[in-house]
Amino acid sequence: MIKGCIFDLDGVICDTAQFHFIAWKELANGLGIPFDEAFNEKLKGVSRVDSLELILENGNLTLDTSRKEELLNLKNQRYLELVEGMSQSDILPGMAEFIFVLAAGGILKGVGSSSKNAKRILDKLRITKAFEVIVDGNMIKNSKPHPEVFLKCADLLGLEPSECVVIEDAQAGVEAAKRAGMIAIGVGTKENLPNADTWVTDFRHRTLDDILKEI
Repeated sequence: MIKGCIFDLDGVICDTAQFHFIAWKELANGLGIPFDEAFNEKLKGVSRVDSLELILENGNLTLDTSRKEELLNLKNQRYLELVEGMSQSDILPGMAEFIFVLAAGGILKGVGSSSKNAKRILDKLRITKAFEVIVDGNMIKNSKPHPEVFLKCADLLGLEPSECVVIEDAQAGVEAAKRAGMIAIGVGTKENLPNADTWVTDFRHRTLDDILKEI
């Protein structure tokens, strides 16, 4: 029996992917490394540190630790500048209603995100209190596809992994959910997220029960 629903943040509750793209592209361009939307897809669900490593690898560039830290801080500062303009209107269509129906049905809710800015974003969206548990990049050692973020979220909710479903829009997140022993609902298509258990395009007029019936 499903007792908990764990949400990824970016691309599920809200769309900050555009902000990540802008910030990473500006950084990569400054280093002379090509960066486009196709490459950006590889960074979905990946931690900031690992994302930088992938960008440097793509440019065959080796940097020392202090320079990497400087670049990570620059990227985050730029990203936060863009995030500052967010509001409740940035919650994705149908998501607020979906969360409300879960609460009314007694389903526990958590956020499991690799982002270190998850709480700040949720505060901007004014939905922080809608979740019993928030686990972000500040609380974990391993980023997705490692299952740590979802396992920690389930533990804090007081639930077994088998009692949880995860809603994810990234392949790394879907893999993390499956490794954790949880049902994975993919936000996207079967082609983009082949390992998910079922798929949705958005949450307008959807409930968890009717989505799970599609598995």
